[in-house]
Formats: sequence, structure tokens, C-alpha cells
Amino acid sequence: MISFDPAARRSGSAQAGADFIWLPRRRRSVGAARGLLRTFLGGVPGGDGLLAAGELVLSELATNAIEHASVPPGRLIAVRFEMVSAQLRLEVHDASRAWPTVRPLAGGYEESGRGLLLVESMAAGWGCCLRPGGVGKFVWAVVGPVEGES
Repeated sequence: MISFDPAARRSGSAQAGADFIWLPRRRRSVGAARGLLRTFLGGVPGGDGLLAAGELVLSELATNAIEHASVPPGRLIAVRFEMVSAQLRLEVHDASRAWPTVRPLAGGYEESGRGLLLVESMAAGWGCCLRPGGVGKFVWAVVGPVEGES
């Protein structure tokens, strides 16, 4: 079981109402990240409506950071959740500078490679940025109603 120490949350640059948590770079951290997201959204009005899409998108981003980031052993990943208006912003940070790429489906029988296609279809937007003042990058996605749509 993975646990986290609330004192290990990043302070200072994290905005009020946002959670930033470091996790081991292991497969079971994906489930831990989903649990942390459920806790975060449980304290947000209307959070239940963002949970299903948020968990799916977070799972895909975290899995990519764990499975595809070429980094030395012992590096951590971080997840960040923030409400921006009625939208949920998710971030997954890792120590790799390699950008994620959406792979086209070849024959439809592959067992992997669909993660970012799911993110594209479930998120209002997503992208990747270098970590300011740090090592690596973060991949972000926004889940929720698209601005201007009801």
C-alpha cells in the first residue's frame, strides 16, 4: 500500500486549493493517485461530476510517466490537482524531458498505445511543459465543461 505524508506536499508555489503530492515511480502509484484525486474532489462542490473523466485521464498520464519516462532509478513522479473555475486541472510531473506523443492506431489490436488518444477524447485540453526551475517536464490536462459550452 502506498501512503503519502501531507507534509511532503510542495509548499510555496502551489496555489491555494491545489494539491501537489510526490509518489514513488511504481505501477501501484497510479491507484494511489486516483485515491488522492477522489479525496481532493470529495471536498469540491460538483467534484463528483468530474471524477470518472478525471480518474481516467489521471490514470493515463501517470501510467505514461511511470512506464515511458527514461529516468534513473529512484526518481519520483508528482501529481497535482487544481480547480480552475468549473474545470479540473491535472498535472503529472516526471524527471524525463522527452515529450509524449500520440501514436496513431495501426490495426486496433495493440495492447497499449491508446492512452493519449483517451486523454485527447476525455479532456477539454492537454499539453506538456518543461518544469520551471526543475528537472523534467509535466503533462497537464483539463477535465470539465469547455468554456462557452453548457
